[in-house]
Order: sequence, then C-alpha cells, then structure tokens
Amino acid sequence: MSTLEVHDVSIRYMTGDFKDIGLKEYVMRKIKGDYHVNEFWADRNISFTLEKGDMLGIIGTNGAGKSTLLKAISGIMVPTKGWVSRKGNVAALLELASGFDGDLTVRENTYLRGAMLGYTRRFMDEMYGKIIEFAELQDFQDRPFKQLSSGMKSRLAFSIASLVQPDILILDEVLSVGDGAFRRKSEAKMREIIQGGATTILVSHSIQQVRSMCNKILWLHRGAQKMFSDNVEAVCNQYQKFLDCR
Repeated sequence: MSTLEVHDVSIRYMTGDFKDIGLKEYVMRKIKGDYHVNEFWADRNISFTLEKGDMLGIIGTNGAGKSTLLKAISGIMVPTKGWVSRKGNVAALLELASGFDGDLTVRENTYLRGAMLGYTRRFMDEMYGKIIEFAELQDFQDRPFKQLSSGMKSRLAFSIASLVQPDILILDEVLSVGDGAFRRKSEAKMREIIQGGATTILVSHSIQQVRSMCNKILWLHRGAQKMFSDNVEAVCNQYQKFLDCR
C-alpha cells in the first residue's frame, strides 16, 4: 500500500508589478486593462508513488523545482494542478536555522522550537540533555543564539527536529549540516528513523549521499520530471555525465 502519491503535480507562480506601482496605480491599470502578470511554472506534471520504508532521492541543478515540490508534498503549498495523497503524519525539515530568536539563549530557543513542533514541556524536559549533547552545544547553552556559528545553529535545529518519529520524513539538504563528523552522525540518525519504517524524501546535491541512502530516485530539470526510477545507480551515473558536460 502506498504511503505517498504525487499525481501530475504542477506549481505556478504569478508575478506582477503591484509592489512597484502601489495600490492606486494598480487599480487604474486594472480598469484600463494595462496590468500585466507573468507566469512561471516551477514544476510541471510531476508523478510518483512511494511505499512504506522507501527513501527517495531528488536530484537536479539549482532552479530545477526541488524545494517547491517538497513544499507541495509537505502541505505548505497547494499544487496549481494535480494532487498529493499522504498517509500518516509528515515531518518536513526545511530551512533548518529559520524560526529562532537571536536574542534568546540556546536553552530558550530549544524549548521554543520544541513548542513550535508540538512537543510538550515535559517531553522537552526529558529530551533537553540529549538534544544539546547531540548538537554538541554543552558549553553554549546560555549563550545568545545570535552568537552561534551557522553550523552550530543548524546542528541545534537538526537535533530538535530529528526527535520526531514520522510516517513521512522530508529532508531538504539537512544532512549537509556541520562538519564531516556531524554529517556522519546526522546520516546515522536519519537511517535510524528510516529503519523505523518512515517513508523518506531527501533533496541533496551530494550524488554519493543519494547513491548510498536511497532506493528510489527522481531527477528534475527546469521543473520537468526527467526520470523516476528504482535504479538509483544508473540514474546517478547519467546525472553525473550531465553535470560533467555542462
């Protein structure tokens, strides 16, 4: 039984000059029929199905439509055309370091982010020590968050977010956080979640990461679905040749 179905999903952005001309000029141009709107299709006709325990790697160059597609899958955006069917709860680890308060301490931000993710205070009390230890921030708990390096901020966000045990897990470049040692630790944590039966989607610029972790692959190019396959090795090889010839 499929856990996730993406059927003919297309996502369109509408752009105009409203911000530049202001409300009064906008009304006048609308009346005169002189207001122009541009369309941009970030994704066109994307379809695939994932079963429980699958791990899908999404590859493609910048501007391919990967992050936009993840927003539709996670429910943040509604597709312009097509539909997404999900079974179970979804956890999306997107833009890890956003949503923190720079003036609050690491400790305060940890509880704040936990509350935003729906964790109870009791749960956070029990898990706080493990979160800080995993993020390797034992010596920074009472420092203002804004004093942390970008890597430290991402490590804390990943540590908090990886507490979840979702049915569908969506990861957008989050396994690239921190140094080499922390990347290996974060990959091990994700494998633990996946082995628990989660259906996982990983967007990564690391072809080797996709080769080693994923059993299905989706290649997007300029918003179009170039390939969807369970032959991860073959698609990665073709994608690498494509990159080498650019």
